[in-house]
Amino acid sequence: MKSLFAATGSLALICATPALAQNVEALPEGGEDVVYDDTWISIGAGAVYSPSYDGSDDYVVSAIPIIQGKIGGVRISPRPGGAALDFVNDDSDGAKISAGVAAKLNRNRASQIEDEVVLSYGELDTAFEVGPTIGVSLPGVLNPYDSLSFNIDTLWDVAGAHDGMTVNPSVTYFTPVSRGAAISLSVSGTYVDDDYAEYYYSVPAGGALPAFQADGGWNSVGVNLLTGIDLDGDLTNGGLALIALGGYSRQLGDSKRTPFTAIRGSADQWMGALGIGYTF
Repeated sequence: MKSLFAATGSLALICATPALAQNVEALPEGGEDVVYDDTWISIGAGAVYSPSYDGSDDYVVSAIPIIQGKIGGVRISPRPGGAALDFVNDDSDGAKISAGVAAKLNRNRASQIEDEVVLSYGELDTAFEVGPTIGVSLPGVLNPYDSLSFNIDTLWDVAGAHDGMTVNPSVTYFTPVSRGAAISLSVSGTYVDDDYAEYYYSVPAGGALPAFQADGGWNSVGVNLLTGIDLDGDLTNGGLALIALGGYSRQLGDSKRTPFTAIRGSADQWMGALGIGYTF
């Protein structure tokens, strides 16, 4: 898939990138070289402006590497802080199924904590989350080259940080607006278990904030809008591309009620990102 769509998955807090790749591959051929016919790789970098931790009202800029592609029939799709491997390689003309393994690093409150009160509770360990991912993409919803896709990642921490589980469903609508540009609109949510909520949102007694015991449940819901532009005006032939991304999410449940959010931060979370990549 084009580098601009590879950036989508890495930069966005909400992703359904397998469908984006499959639909760029399905765009009508118009040049001499269609880069998505077989093996292809997208690499690049982006900068994201986002809250310093989940529920913060302080914002920081972070650099993000980008990688996506298809090697030996295995599709590589980015995730925030990680990637997913799709082993199904469904190239059918109708609904396309994706299934495989997703993995990512979760560095929530592990660095860049701008609030001195929250920082006084210490930085947390980085979680490494791994688990199955499955999705379906429905092509040709409103035009021959758009799609509506559904995806869900279920991940467990295997690094001994929060030792919990997250479930991340998402819905994405993708459509090209010209041969050289496309947009996607994604809506997603995150559900967390008690171990996850306890680690990130509980507040121990004796500190500057009121004590709080967090339980699992729906953690957040959000929406992202991506605009991508190919620099040579052709999405199908590889090369350089740019993306611009904006998003909003809302903390829910105990991630909203925790004093880290309710007193020191905000349940309203905004983000913006710019990225550049190259596909070959």
